[in-house]
Amino acid sequence: MSKVYWVSVYKSVSDLDALAAYAKLATPAMLAGGGKFMARGEPVKIIESGMQQRVVLIEFESLEKAVATYNSEGYQAALKALGNGAERDIRIVPAS
Repeated sequence: MSKVYWVSVYKSVSDLDALAAYAKLATPAMLAGGGKFMARGEPVKIIESGMQQRVVLIEFESLEKAVATYNSEGYQAALKALGNGAERDIRIVPAS
């Protein structure tokens, strides 16, 4: 499989401090795993049934690298810091 995109959609954020702690740990973990941040933030335009929710889009060279990054010690520490501070929908999709 070629490149993949990790898409995180934040359905809700209940703890901004936990989100900040998560981001501080998750960003270097993603970069160490070969991730390249393509987009992150709130939508600047919503079309059709879109919702005003934070989105993060990260490119990886392969599915294996994306999954290895998710399972890495650094990213797992980030998830622990996040705890229940946000409800997210994460998908990994192939590049076209």
